[in-house]
Amino acid sequence: MLDSNLKNAKILIVDDHQPNIDLLEGYLQMQGFENILSTTDPVKTVELFNTYQPDLILLDLMMPKLSGYEVLEQLKPLMAPSVFWPVLVLTADISPNAKQRALASGARDFLAKPFDFIEVFLRIRNLLETRYLYQQLEHKNQILEEKVAVLIKVMSGWNK
Repeated sequence: MLDSNLKNAKILIVDDHQPNIDLLEGYLQMQGFENILSTTDPVKTVELFNTYQPDLILLDLMMPKLSGYEVLEQLKPLMAPSVFWPVLVLTADISPNAKQRALASGARDFLAKPFDFIEVFLRIRNLLETRYLYQQLEHKNQILEEKVAVLIKVMSGWNK
């Protein structure tokens, strides 16, 4: 059973083959994920990222028009370094170069097709849990910064 935070996570699938998307969507829905958006056109990824704000992107590397590497390069300036934006690459290219290049370009994890669905689920869950923990930490830091600002304002009033 999925934790409600993970169940409600927004997942974006980018793959140029609709049967791959259908397979992934069906499996993710069976696992309890509810917010899944997909596209077979990698050119739409940036627009979908901006409007949908996914918690996780499942990205193919070998696509026409725009490769997964190019998509990662386009997404990089949109992803603040302080925010954990997981991208899981799912590709048929199993070469060490592809893996290294994808991870160096910003992907957080890499799986070769054909993949084991249990492993896909576990990696997705791990990436989403990590994202959720980062978000909690960021929220706690904001609260702490606000409290410190109030304290500084109060203390500066005492010195007058």
